Amino acid sequence: MNFIEKLQRAAQRNYSLVCIGLDPDPKLMPENVGVYDFNKAIIEATSELVCAYKPNFAFYEAMGREGIEALERTVKCIPAGIPVIADAKRGDVGNTSKAYARAVFDIMGFDAVTVNPYLGFDAIEPFIQYQDKGVILLCRTSNAGAGDFQSLYCETSEGRRALYEIVADKAQQWNTYGNIGLVVGATYPEELRLIRQQHSDMLILIPGIGAQGGDVALTIKYGLSPEGDKAIINSSRQILYASRGMDFAEAARQAALNLRDELNKYRGINES
Repeated sequence: MNFIEKLQRAAQRNYSLVCIGLDPDPKLMPENVGVYDFNKAIIEATSELVCAYKPNFAFYEAMGREGIEALERTVKCIPAGIPVIADAKRGDVGNTSKAYARAVFDIMGFDAVTVNPYLGFDAIEPFIQYQDKGVILLCRTSNAGAGDFQSLYCETSEGRRALYEIVADKAQQWNTYGNIGLVVGATYPEELRLIRQQHSDMLILIPGIGAQGGDVALTIKYGLSPEGDKAIINSSRQILYASRGMDFAEAARQAALNLRDELNKYRGINES
């Protein structure tokens, strides 16, 4: 089963487009709870409510060896039927990207990875060659400074187009195996609408719901494919830190359930 198939099955089984970003911050976590134990409790409480999990490497790397070990254990404890996305934002010259791809896919066992396309095709190709894995390119990210480069206009044969549009076009051209997706933030709904119009069949990972203030209704309206799928809607802090007490897992479950149900309301889906 490849990444897209695994994602679709999880989404259908759980009636969910929710992806939880497993981004542990010790400053926000309950006292005396280790990273792995925190993640494990979150996963056990929410695995019936999500279509994917997405650990962000930065939070684990910042803890040194202990953090990397917690990341590896976290990936192994996620149920086999739920895809795991490495939010690593890799991308470098060809040989380096080959090593990155091997580390993420062969060694650590992730189903997909986020990749920075700035270096061009030869930096992306080693990831794409893993045809059963997902390769999700940064396109129009959710952060405030995204427009510094991503919204710059470039002269093309089709006229002036924003850089993020060109990235999406290239992703479509490179999508030979059907395993490429795009990151487009919920915090920029007009850009999300435009990308979905131009690339109706591509998978879009949509961060920015929750703490970053992305609008749920507009995300569903603009982010889904014509078939009502091909979207992964990520939330991290809103779910992970719904409570900072020892009821954190129960609170995370309720927050994930609330988000799933809100998304499904706008999708017109009643999971009951």
